[in-house]
Amino acid sequence: MSSLLLPLLGGALIGLSASLLLLFNGRIAGISGIAGGLFGGMKGERGWRLAFLGGLVGGGLLLRVVWPETLGTSHAPGSGWLVAAGLLVGVGTRLGNGCTSGHGVCGLARGSRRSFVATLTFMATGALTVFFVRHVLGSAG
Repeated sequence: MSSLLLPLLGGALIGLSASLLLLFNGRIAGISGIAGGLFGGMKGERGWRLAFLGGLVGGGLLLRVVWPETLGTSHAPGSGWLVAAGLLVGVGTRLGNGCTSGHGVCGLARGSRRSFVATLTFMATGALTVFFVRHVLGSAG
């Protein structure tokens, strides 16, 4: 498959899953909200949340087994970077009232101005972080 077709197919599947979740559950497919709702969410909400998150993880694991070359090779940074990145992402999702899937996929599709600003902020922050880590700190990780 071409390098253009795989991202298009992935995007279509993300859009389809977000649309189906909204259609059948009336919920926005914001991953941080879905994961956060596992801890202290309303009764009866746990099943669909676990199924949705399980599908995300399971789909990636299945792809890794069936077609491993599509995921490329990984050059994992040290555990300190991973902890710092995880904490910063967690803080960012709280400050932005959502994550890239909630704002960037679902919010933009609904024409939300707040999601547009949040997505621009995510993208600019990501670009600046990559520049800083690679060119100022001199690390490829």
